[in-house]
Amino acid sequence: RSWPTFGLSREGGMIDPRQVFGRDAMLNLEIGFGMGGSLAEMAEAAPEQNFIGVEVHLPGVGALLKEIEDRGLENVRVYNIDANDVIDLCLPDACLDQVMVFFPDPWHKKKHHKRRLVQTEFVQRIRHKLRVGGILHLATDWENYAEHMMDVMGESEGFANTRAQGEYSPRPDYRPITKFEKRGENLGHGVWDLLFHRTN
Repeated sequence: RSWPTFGLSREGGMIDPRQVFGRDAMLNLEIGFGMGGSLAEMAEAAPEQNFIGVEVHLPGVGALLKEIEDRGLENVRVYNIDANDVIDLCLPDACLDQVMVFFPDPWHKKKHHKRRLVQTEFVQRIRHKLRVGGILHLATDWENYAEHMMDVMGESEGFANTRAQGEYSPRPDYRPITKFEKRGENLGHGVWDLLFHRTN
């Protein structure tokens, strides 16, 4: 029901964020928003900002659309396609203030590590869509993936850690703690946040 209002498509091609949202505002992109709870919470907490969410799984998209309706949000738009298509075909260069990738699939078996989303090529594609000074925020609860992310980001041209080199960030207030994360914390599991800004 709310898809015509909040949904964006590959067929729509390159967007003009000002036109899509009807205003000029800070623009955030969340890649792989899952069931959308965190994205809805962030959008509700920052009505002065705009948010685009990308998720390939339909149930998650449906859940986010319901959250958008229930909370009366106007500042969220949604893609139900692969993130690479959104990055390559739909977003103009330097249009984003922040890109968030929270708890991507860790592909924890060694032979599957190459399937992990956070790789050098992916990070460079993101870089071109971020404005200079814009933030790439990654979070994971798999220590091995956190180390992989830090290695990739440390070697990525055009990015610098917002903390000291090789240092993880405390969770920023804007990133909601998920139920899953809370449960993990109670069991003594760690969560690692990485915040890097585009330098050029």
